[in-house]
Parts: sequence; C-alpha cells; structure tokens
Amino acid sequence: MTPNVETIIADYLDPDHATALGSLLDSYAADPMGGGAPLDEFIKKNLATELSKIPHAFSILCFVDGDPAGLANCFEAFSTFKCKPLINIHDLAVTPNYRGQGLSQKMLARIEDIARQRGCCKITLEVLAGNTLARSAYERFGFTDYQLDPTMGSAIFWEKELE
Repeated sequence: MTPNVETIIADYLDPDHATALGSLLDSYAADPMGGGAPLDEFIKKNLATELSKIPHAFSILCFVDGDPAGLANCFEAFSTFKCKPLINIHDLAVTPNYRGQGLSQKMLARIEDIARQRGCCKITLEVLAGNTLARSAYERFGFTDYQLDPTMGSAIFWEKELE
C-alpha cells in the first residue's frame, strides 16, 4: 500500500502544527547533522509562537499517513543583486524513520512553488560539507554551490554567535 504523503504550510497558531514543528526540529537537533543535542523544552514549546511573529517566515510540514515526518523552516529575504525577494531555507529535515522516501524533494517542490508565487529570484540554503545525503538531495533538486566568479571560489557560510 502506498503511504499518504502530505506537505502543508504550517499554521503556527494550530496546536497540532506547533507540536509537530517542535518535535520535528528537536529530532533534527538531536541528529549529528543538526548538532547532536536535543532542543531545550522552552524552544520546543515556544518555537511556533515566535515564528508566528515574523511576517516573512513560513514552515512546511510533511506528514506520512498522518505522522509528522519532515519540516522546512523558511524565511523570505531580499537579493540586492537581483532586486527581488528570495527564500532562504533555514532548516530542512526528515526524521530517520522516513528518510529515503523522497520527502525532501516534495518539500523542496512546495517551497519552489511558494517562491515562484512570490516572484522570488532564487532559493538559498546552507548544508554541512560532510552531509553527503542532504547534498545529494539538494543537487538532485538543482541546487549548486554559490559562486559569483569561479576564480574566487564558492561562498562560505560563516557565523558569529552573540551572547
């Protein structure tokens, strides 16, 4: 029997969506590719409420036969070089039980539909160099490393944590 796969835009104020969002992000955080440590209870309980306060945030939830199986947290931003909006995928994760079933491709397709509806010029994301499964999934969907000039190399994602 073919499983029923559904991708939806999360309603941050729906308690079931909020619970799924916190649970799925916690699963991702506990995975080595998400840092290897579970989320604090405060984050799991308050994530949806805080995301609901950000006007250009949206999340895609993926359910398989009604069970939460994947999520993508996205933010609309702006490309100054194109003078158009863009979508940044901040988190994209599929729980271990559901990996290898093409769920990331379904979520990426949903995000691309939203980006096209909003007139976006591109979709961006960052991925760990050692996360070969995710890199393969992104490449299969058409993502490539970011270069302005190949002689200067690929862009590198950096951060500075603030306390």
